[in-house]
Amino acid sequence: MDFTPPPIEDGFTAEKLFSQGFSYTYDDVIFLPHYIDFPADAVDLSTRLTRRLPLAVPLVASPMDTVSESAMAAAMASLGGIAVVHSNLPAASQAAILRAAKSRRVPILSNPAFAAPSAVVEHNDDFAGSPFLLVTDTGTARGRLLGYVAKHDWANQTDKGSKVGEYMAPPPAAAPWNADLNRIGEIMESEKSCAVALERDGEVVDLVAREELERVRGCPRLAAAATVGADGEFMVGAAVGTREEDKERLEHLVKAGVNVVVLDSSQGNSSYQLEMVKYVKRVYPELDVIGGNVVTMYQAENLIQAGVDGLRVGMGSGSICTTQEVCAVGRGQATAVYKVSSIAYKSGVPVIADGGISNSGHIVKALSLGASTVMMGSFLAGSLEAPGAYVYQNGQRVKKYRGMGSLEAMTKGSDARYLGDTAKLKIAQGVVGAVKDKGSVLNFIPYTLQAVRQGFQDIGASSLQSAHDLLRSRVLRLEVRTGAAQVEGGVHGLVSYEKKYY
Repeated sequence: MDFTPPPIEDGFTAEKLFSQGFSYTYDDVIFLPHYIDFPADAVDLSTRLTRRLPLAVPLVASPMDTVSESAMAAAMASLGGIAVVHSNLPAASQAAILRAAKSRRVPILSNPAFAAPSAVVEHNDDFAGSPFLLVTDTGTARGRLLGYVAKHDWANQTDKGSKVGEYMAPPPAAAPWNADLNRIGEIMESEKSCAVALERDGEVVDLVAREELERVRGCPRLAAAATVGADGEFMVGAAVGTREEDKERLEHLVKAGVNVVVLDSSQGNSSYQLEMVKYVKRVYPELDVIGGNVVTMYQAENLIQAGVDGLRVGMGSGSICTTQEVCAVGRGQATAVYKVSSIAYKSGVPVIADGGISNSGHIVKALSLGASTVMMGSFLAGSLEAPGAYVYQNGQRVKKYRGMGSLEAMTKGSDARYLGDTAKLKIAQGVVGAVKDKGSVLNFIPYTLQAVRQGFQDIGASSLQSAHDLLRSRVLRLEVRTGAAQVEGGVHGLVSYEKKYY
């Protein structure tokens, strides 16, 4: 009689789990722990956004008008990730946002307003949301800097009818546009100045105040390198649509120095997108293009054959998206990421898991299921760097967050994303909401990345490539969680608690 123990079979391979006809979300599945022989700090999270664009960390800010503009783009690039500037605004404005982010090497943007010395500032709106008003001889960024007015100094002016030239502060010391935090700090100390002006090619880029410098210096330092191109500028992506007029928008963005373009559509497997992919690759062969959104292998294969350099995966999984409810199409995000990744990797096309990210565990799951990066909207909305002003709602400090398929966003032009720009009746596929104040991404993203490293350590993956190898070699095992298991896996059984991750 043979008493040899049978081989240990525990859990399911991804191949088996995702071939049973169920559509799974991230919360539906759980990874089984593997073997650890390295510290969490040794986990390498470097990856590729597209075939040719490397990133030090696998995080991408979504092209939404309440998430990604210049401040988010500069912050994400400084952390080693990247942001994709939304297209829900005129092409010239989108290009200006792109240039603003790329015209510095520090994640500090005050977006100052400009005025001539003879200007009279009578309203708070004249500062355009900036803490400073820069005074130049021409009243524009291209003029010679004569001085500046801080908003709090203007507020203390008794005579609001005075010309700004009469009470402006003298021009601060200047630093080159690509000066880092240390260099800016050194200039402040040597000049005994409370601010430094960043200049490039004779143009004033921005004003860096001491308090902003100290705020950024107080954030956790990352070992990851910033996302910088060969020209020394931050790398920034931008979204475009698939209509004829988007070719003109693309031209504006290329002139502004865009590093990667995302074809922004809720359903990417269309004749419009396939034609746009081919156009971009023909006219701008050096520019990588990301196609999507897709959730099936069939959709992905069509875009791969058209020539995309990256694939954006997700349909109806975002917290503000109602596509699955309204249109009855989509897929659970865990299933979508695994299925698309399983075919995309054969062609060397990286996958971006777009949507459904609520915590660091979801990031671990998305990356371990085959994605090379995760794209985040709500996770970054509400941060200091997200567009919009903070308001108080039921005693809580919040910022607006809206889906690009909401009727409110569609009035700005995002209906083309849902192929509804020519429709007589507009049907919403998203909502408008609010998210609580999260502070600066410069502060919470480093802690998020450390949690991701610990998740990778638990499954025995020392890098993203290692996680993908474990998945495809069937070493990495998963299980489906019941509703009770999901409850048990979170905080439970307490009368009250305070949830802090750092």
